[in-house]
Amino acid sequence: MREAGRIYRHSATIKGRDNFVTEVSIDETDTPQNPVELFLILAMIAREGIPVQTIAPKFTGRFNKGVDYAGDLAQFAKEFAEDLNVIAFAVDEFQLPDTLKLSVHSGSDKFSLYPIINRLIKKYDAGLHVKTAGTTWLEEIIGLAESGGEGLAIAKEIYARSFERLAELTAPYRAVVDIDQGKLPNPKAVVGWSSTEYVCALQHAQSRPGYNPHFRQLLHIGFKIAAEMGERFTDALRANEPIVRRHVTENLFQRHLLPIFA
Repeated sequence: MREAGRIYRHSATIKGRDNFVTEVSIDETDTPQNPVELFLILAMIAREGIPVQTIAPKFTGRFNKGVDYAGDLAQFAKEFAEDLNVIAFAVDEFQLPDTLKLSVHSGSDKFSLYPIINRLIKKYDAGLHVKTAGTTWLEEIIGLAESGGEGLAIAKEIYARSFERLAELTAPYRAVVDIDQGKLPNPKAVVGWSSTEYVCALQHAQSRPGYNPHFRQLLHIGFKIAAEMGERFTDALRANEPIVRRHVTENLFQRHLLPIFA
């Protein structure tokens, strides 16, 4: 937390104190924090003078990138409710911002948890932050693959290069990915896939034949490949903007915002 304070003060000096939202993330650890530990972490954040807006603890179970939650739903509900109560108490006890919210990482695509989250944030009248950047990136690839032509070629190339660099890409994310290399399709086979085959393997529809959670997790952490493509990738997004926009919008609104908050 001292390091978090140092980073916050450095950022505030450069950007101005009121020009950014501060989150403290402690989710990529080996074990979840219990309520007492979260309380002590919030005490240390207050002592450092960090105006924290969101706090992202680790919960029991697996929050792997881009796929559904794997774990005990009842245990998650218990921990989530306890954390909401700890935050509410700590806000008063330590004069933390009254807008402090619980944050769920990696929160996207955790469809089995959304009914629990919806019920509890309403019960405790609590705010919530759900981290969803990765699911949007995957919808961009889905849109490119569906568009065919150069978009599909880019999607296939991103997978092939991600497959080649599997060890490098997974190294920073070992706590939040479970990829069985033996269940990944051979890139040479993927070269021959149609748009439909690629989309079916990647899109998060667990009951659909062809869906591959290992393929999806690898592409989730393969954003670095797209970044290295530079304008070739961003130009493809612009060229296929209507398809990409439809996928991104439907995924965020219909599959995330409505189940969580409606």
